[in-house]
Amino acid sequence: MSGPTLFERIIARKIPSDIVYEDADFIAIKDIAPKAPIHLLVIPKKVTARVDEIAEPLEMGQLWLTAVKVARQHAQDYRLLVNCGQGGGQVVFHTHIHVLAGWENGPDSDT
Repeated sequence: MSGPTLFERIIARKIPSDIVYEDADFIAIKDIAPKAPIHLLVIPKKVTARVDEIAEPLEMGQLWLTAVKVARQHAQDYRLLVNCGQGGGQVVFHTHIHVLAGWENGPDSDT
């Protein structure tokens, strides 16, 4: 990686963002290009480029538990989504989980 990621700059408050959750290890923000009525990003403060680079079970578990916690604060029903690598749709190479929710009758597609 060359220089801090977009998310590292958000965490450092160098780029403004709509923060909906933060603790010592994670931050959650509203996505600036939402794909659902509710679209949040749960981002670990510890940087890995891809979710499959996380090797510690505790670290992986905390990431998913935090995503569930944030999702439940914003919706009863939701989708958690991770893009892994460019071919998997990942755009920002700093691990993050998308929380998608807020559809009246469920999402239009299963993507």
